[in-house]
Amino acid sequence: MFMRMRHDAQAAHLDASTAPETAMPARLSIFKRAFDVLVILSLMPILLPIIAIAALAIKVTSRGPVLFVQHRYGLGRVPFRVVKLRTMTVAENGAAFRQVKRNDARVTRVGAFLRRTSIDELPQAINVLLGNMSLVGPRPHATRHDDEFAAIIPNYNRRFEAMPGITGLAQVRGHRGETDTIAKMQARVESDIEYVETRTLWMDLGILVRTVAVVLSQRNAC
Repeated sequence: MFMRMRHDAQAAHLDASTAPETAMPARLSIFKRAFDVLVILSLMPILLPIIAIAALAIKVTSRGPVLFVQHRYGLGRVPFRVVKLRTMTVAENGAAFRQVKRNDARVTRVGAFLRRTSIDELPQAINVLLGNMSLVGPRPHATRHDDEFAAIIPNYNRRFEAMPGITGLAQVRGHRGETDTIAKMQARVESDIEYVETRTLWMDLGILVRTVAVVLSQRNAC
């Protein structure tokens, strides 16, 4: 599975170089990548035990795989596979995907806790190390949602001018969770585009700090 993900990451790097994105200054891109890798590696002693405990809880309380791999669009709208801890009784992907709603019956009891605390997102550290995600950037949506909303929201595809992130400006502003209306997605996209146009390492650091507060508050989590 991870070899296939590595192949996706390599393809994304090659294709993104010719994609019509707003180019990030080379120096900033290098520093951002180095920052991402350094932070993930330094946090591994903390992340691995948390992921292991969560994986064990998933395994003993519900049937199915521990990890859930789903398709997403990344930089330059190049597809890649994102890794999560499984939180539901189903593993919907592609056209079959249905967004999780508040009090969704498909979410397991362990999964509900993992989603509220965002622990289910921690395996995306793998995506950061592979180079198809960053710590900070527009949150990658299900490909079905990208296809649907790109057709009705102006400038939607500008969010693909930055590498997707584990967290982002939209999330720390409260645009997190279910996007059951066009207005909610529009608000998220506007923050994503603002990030694309103004991103700096200091902004990334500020978003990471604010993310801790958002996760602890469990605001809009579902």
